[in-house]
Amino acid sequence: MLRFPSRISQSVFRNISVRSASTASVPSIDNLETRWKSLSSQEQQTLTKELEELQKQDWHQLSVDQKKAAYYVAFGPHGPRKPLHGSNHGIKVSIGVIGCLLAGVGLFYYIESLVPEKPRTLTREWEEATNERLRQEKVNPISGISSEDYSGKGYVVSSK
Repeated sequence: MLRFPSRISQSVFRNISVRSASTASVPSIDNLETRWKSLSSQEQQTLTKELEELQKQDWHQLSVDQKKAAYYVAFGPHGPRKPLHGSNHGIKVSIGVIGCLLAGVGLFYYIESLVPEKPRTLTREWEEATNERLRQEKVNPISGISSEDYSGKGYVVSSK
């Protein structure tokens, strides 16, 4: 282990610390809103700490640019406050929803065109036979199709 006399080591370390502090350049705060994204993370941290120190002073002594920079760093649209969606996001979503609906309707009519004819249970004759069967079985005798004063169509829903 090397030992230096205390005066020499103190002066050397003092000079080193002074040099490192003086060589670290603090970026300017002019037009910080436009330059924030281009700054490195180290420069952003340095600016943030400098602005924190400036804010500890009287706010009446701060310049307008310093106040704007402090506000931008605290509340600006960067980092976690960066907007998730662009300005035309609503239009894109609307077009996507309309496109999906049109594709669904088109798929429905395409599948329907592949079916050769309606099922036999959807014919008017089948529905009338269902009504007769329900009357024979006395289904819903109080207010339904088997009641004495029933005047509805029953299960006939076909138009022919």
